Amino acid sequence: MTHDMTEFEAGSGNVYADLGDPDADTMLRKAHIAMAIEDRIQARGLTQRAAAALTGIPQPRLSALRNGRFRGISETRMLDALRALGSDVEVIVHPPRNEEGPGRMTVTFAAE
Repeated sequence: MTHDMTEFEAGSGNVYADLGDPDADTMLRKAHIAMAIEDRIQARGLTQRAAAALTGIPQPRLSALRNGRFRGISETRMLDALRALGSDVEVIVHPPRNEEGPGRMTVTFAAE
């Protein structure tokens, strides 16, 4: 009996970066926001049609978003959808950590 050894490589924590996506940071943020939208839809027991009416996102587009296809929809529109579903959205800008290079942008969800 032979045992083949499977090699594993540790990921970076961002699957989009691991796959070489040039918009990896944006896509990860959108994925987190999309999960929050899905959580709100489920928590409220909404149909896709009702959620689409509340958020202003057409039902086919909302269906795509719920299935992880969110290219072509802005983070702002996704955050507006979260607000429409009852979540409070807060944007906080911190002073620069250093004067060189770009700052970070993260999405953090408060505990309920």
